This record gives sequence, structure tokens and C-alpha cells, in this order.
Amino acid sequence: MSEQQKATHFGYKTVDAEQKEQMVASVFHSVAAKYDVMNDLMSFGIHRLWKRFTIDCSGIRKGQKVLDLAGGTGDLTAKFSRIVGDSGQVVLADINDSMLKVGRDKLRNKGLGNNIAYVQANAEHLPFPDNYFDVITIAFGLRNVTNKDQALASMFRVLKPGGRLLVLEFSKPQHEVMSKLYDFYSFNILPRMGSLVANDSDSYQYLAESIRMHPDQETLKAMMEEVGFEQTEYFNLTDGIVALHRGFKF
Repeated sequence: MSEQQKATHFGYKTVDAEQKEQMVASVFHSVAAKYDVMNDLMSFGIHRLWKRFTIDCSGIRKGQKVLDLAGGTGDLTAKFSRIVGDSGQVVLADINDSMLKVGRDKLRNKGLGNNIAYVQANAEHLPFPDNYFDVITIAFGLRNVTNKDQALASMFRVLKPGGRLLVLEFSKPQHEVMSKLYDFYSFNILPRMGSLVANDSDSYQYLAESIRMHPDQETLKAMMEEVGFEQTEYFNLTDGIVALHRGFKF
């Protein structure tokens, strides 16, 4: 590795690439228990609409195979599980075992599980066969990946021809007024909320910083095309605070 390849971003900090995975893991071990509560508080519940739009754009059908990557506490997995039915399969994959355990317990408490598998996996090295999944989603997880290009290539490999990838992620607001309001909220309100509710302001400070270091809409679209995705497009949600990118494998 060159010196540039060895360094990466952890929020606004520059760290060794080998360290980032452990540092991100520490963040999500810390927030796992309060993850769902904080999602509702941070987004004022709007994350549910973003996820519903993702499901609508997935084109998922009964009997298909879905990979919910960085699936965390399983919001998308629950919806996919009901759609694909007993003849389909949903794999909830996450690199963080604390998040995976919270998601598994939550889904089992909902009476789901017959068509759901749980896999601890690194997005950069997916442990699945080539051309396996009909749909892959990664929601609010790509920005935490050290090598995003490698992760996108790994997703492309395990996706079937004709399949689609959906990346739901924080992005760049489209208007200056929204951008300023969002910055104020992210750096002043969010860490305090994390301190009060989850007893952890540092993890939510990292969240705000990691969003700013994530590629913007056009850059991520180009990254997807670079690894082979076609007909790529994105949809700005809530003025671009969040964007849904979609690409197909042919």
C-alpha cells in the first residue's frame, strides 16, 4: 500500500486504514442498544419514509433473494421478508455483531425469521457466491466503509444479472438555506441528543462528520458506474439530506 492508501478518514480525523474498521465498530457497539430510538429522534421519524421509498424502488417480488447489507436492526429486512415470502430469502448482513444481535432479537420478536438469515460480513469481502442476489440494499452504511470502491465491486459481483443495487445514504443538501440549517442541527443539536439519550455524544459527532466526508450524489453515481453498474440514477430526498442511488447489473 502507498502512504495515501494506508490513510483514510474517520469523520474529520485522518487515521490508518487498518484502524478505521475497529473505530467504526466501537461506535456501533456503543449505539446499538439505542439505535432505533435515536433514528426516530434524529430524523423526526422521516427515516421510515426514506426506507419505504427504497422498498418501492427495489422492484422486489415474491420468491426473490435480497441482501440487506449493513442492515443493522433490520427495518428493511422486515419489509423484504414479508414481500418475498416463504419461497424467498432475505440475508441481514452487518459487520457489527452488536447491531446484528439487536436486529435478530427485534425481528424474532415480530414473529419473523423463517426466510431470514443473519451473517456477520464485511462489505468489502462479501462471503456469497457470484450472481446470487436479485436485490441488494445498503442503508446508511456505505459511508462507514473504508474502501467504498471495493465494497461496490463486491456488491456487483454477488448481484445477479438483471439485479439492482440501492444505496440509501446521507448526502448533500441542494439549497444553501437547508445546508446551513442542517449543519447547525448536525453539529449543535445531534451530539447533545446523543449525550442525553444514548449517553454518547462522541459517536454522534462522528456521525455528523462522516456524512460530510461521504461522496456527494454525482461522485457516488460515478463510483457505481466505474465498477460496472448501468442505468444509474439517484433521487434526492428531503432536499438531498438523503439520496437514494440505484444501479442495475446487466
